[in-house]
Amino acid sequence: MKKLVLGLFLTTAMQWGMAQTLPDFADLAEKQGAAVVNVSTTQVVKANAGSLGIDPDDPAFEFFKRFFPRQPGIPGGGREYQSRSLGSGFIISADGYVLTNAHVIDAADEVMVKLNDKREFKAKVIGADRLTDVALLKIEASGLPTVRIGDPAKLRVGEWVFAIGSPFGLEQTVTAGIVSAKGRSLPDENYVPFIQTDVAINPGNSGGPLFNMKGEVVGINSQIYSRSGGYMGLAFSIPIDLAFDIQQQLRQHGKVSRGRMGVSIQDMSKELAESFGLSKPSGALINTVEKGGPAERAGILPGDVIQRFDGKPIAQAADLPRIVGLTRPGAKVQVQVWRAGAVKELGLTVGEMQLDEKLASNAGKRQGRSEAAANRLGLVLREISPEQRRALGISGGLLVEDVRNGAARTDLRPGDLIRAIVVKGVQTELTSVEQFNSLLSKFDRNDPVTLWVRRGDNQLFVTIKPVGSRQPEGADAG
Repeated sequence: MKKLVLGLFLTTAMQWGMAQTLPDFADLAEKQGAAVVNVSTTQVVKANAGSLGIDPDDPAFEFFKRFFPRQPGIPGGGREYQSRSLGSGFIISADGYVLTNAHVIDAADEVMVKLNDKREFKAKVIGADRLTDVALLKIEASGLPTVRIGDPAKLRVGEWVFAIGSPFGLEQTVTAGIVSAKGRSLPDENYVPFIQTDVAINPGNSGGPLFNMKGEVVGINSQIYSRSGGYMGLAFSIPIDLAFDIQQQLRQHGKVSRGRMGVSIQDMSKELAESFGLSKPSGALINTVEKGGPAERAGILPGDVIQRFDGKPIAQAADLPRIVGLTRPGAKVQVQVWRAGAVKELGLTVGEMQLDEKLASNAGKRQGRSEAAANRLGLVLREISPEQRRALGISGGLLVEDVRNGAARTDLRPGDLIRAIVVKGVQTELTSVEQFNSLLSKFDRNDPVTLWVRRGDNQLFVTIKPVGSRQPEGADAG
């Protein structure tokens, strides 16, 4: 009996010990480090007197920091000086092609690549894509060690990964952690489904490789979230399959061609999904459709919810720009949309994005607080004149003069123009306050109301949750 108990104890202890064993990165780091390089750049800058480089009041100063420090020297009134920066990269072909981040070499007058064996080469920039933050360099060398490329799709949240780079110029630094999330969308980064990790990443790691436990590169370290400028446990890497697609285009054409639809979109909330008759909040809601653009030619309308593009599911609005952007311009694809309570399949020929395309955003001007009575949503509305309709190129619409009470719980603002009200995905264009109030009376007082709104040059869907709306079953009313 004693032998049996002792045997069980030893077996349990061994199993527990094995479960607690941490991975050993030594052999992997030694083998893979040979293909990781240091990237340094030099830029001639004309200093402005009193300039400190980064405005501490800039929101970017407190948000997503780029990884390398610009050394501003001692600024003087109009004097020129050399600005230097450091980053990382890795060799992808024995004849000298190197991948790094676009922001590492941005505006550089000279780019130098330093190998693990201390040799240094002046690099040629083959191309850079700022939308994905990928850059391809070429050095004149041969027989170089290269990385092995892995499949980011096979990464699992919680899996061990490690990085090699040059944080603060300290070459061949190895840090490790786990995959924290996949497919992460970041503000103003619409074309990259980032891999989020807790690998320690600091200034100088930018452009370096993220490895899995097979020693394969699965990502390029690109951004961190930091309030201090250093590591705070949130790092973001570009999936290597996306980066390789970009580098192939840069190598062949020196630029990247992206598909476009000609729409503006927003994400679906629970309230919007209910208004459009969807069982769950998924897909990309179309706000506006560019006249004469690919989407308009395909028959896509404002208020459509795109559920699939070229056979690929659109779980959230951020998925659509990535998928469309990676589609070859001129390709003919099928787009599945939800419209008025039914699924429709539309054929679309993908257009090509121009580099300087961006959405204009002009906030509506407040027309002055009205003393008129608000409706039960807390909105003070007025009809626009025929002249204003002609000037705006629309046939109807109600101007929001004031927002009071319950409507303050929504994003609706004075100066917005309400184009239509949405009921089960069907939009009814608004032409008079009387008509709007009549339609409103058909809603239960506790039901959310979705409106199609024009704000400046943009259009969006806004949901109003009335004050006193029902609490969901089991919820604490507080």
